[in-house]
Amino acid sequence: MPNAPSYHLLRHRRKRSRRALSALEAERAAWLAELAPTSQFHQLFDHLPGVFFFAKDRAGRTMFAGHGILQRHEMSDEREILGLSDFDLYPSGMAEGYVRDDERLLSGKAKHVERLELFFDRQGMPDWFVVTKLPLLDNRKRPMGVMGFLRRAAEHEMKLPIFQVVAKAVEIIRRDYAKPVSIKEVAGSCGQSLRHLQRRFQSAFGASPQEFLLKTRVLAAMRLLEETSLTSAEIAQRCGFVDASSFADHFRKRAGQTPSSYRQRLQ
Repeated sequence: MPNAPSYHLLRHRRKRSRRALSALEAERAAWLAELAPTSQFHQLFDHLPGVFFFAKDRAGRTMFAGHGILQRHEMSDEREILGLSDFDLYPSGMAEGYVRDDERLLSGKAKHVERLELFFDRQGMPDWFVVTKLPLLDNRKRPMGVMGFLRRAAEHEMKLPIFQVVAKAVEIIRRDYAKPVSIKEVAGSCGQSLRHLQRRFQSAFGASPQEFLLKTRVLAAMRLLEETSLTSAEIAQRCGFVDASSFADHFRKRAGQTPSSYRQRLQ
């Protein structure tokens, strides 16, 4: 029968001996060894909307990257990203955090890493994405690299109470980051005290609402440095910084370099 009760399958599974299971594991290993390395299961991620896969070797060099990641870096061929490190692809301040995560996995201090990171979505708006990483193991179970993917927080996750509390605040900051934003006023608009909003933000994102605002502004400034010839003073004004000096200080702290150095690197 095509739809036989699963009970029969469960009875069959319980009867299998350790020797039989070991033989199946050996057969699986032989089957995997015959598969072409470039046509493995990671290609499935390219067919999952909003999921972006990547894999790096022990030296942190990109070995695989899904189409979504290539598009974010305006690349059309995976060979363009092959061998590039996080420091080649992202600002130093961001890359350092990614490398610290990788080191925890490669050293065995962590079995997996999952956290929220700030990126621009395809519409150019800053948004939070969930980053999940696992170690890649060789035949002797030794870490030989890192694999992972990033995705937007799922709809059911955003409905959790902790996200609901901060969702309105996030939208206000994303919408008004270029204006003189008062976090205290944002909290009031959400019907919360400043202290309560700060606690909720820290629990949900591992960052304060003030840091979320500053990261949003810095990322917006990065886009303007990449895509326009505006001066630092003009970018500072467009992104909500008090002046060019304040913009440079915050940019250096979060990107690991000055705005001018960042622009020169892209030329």
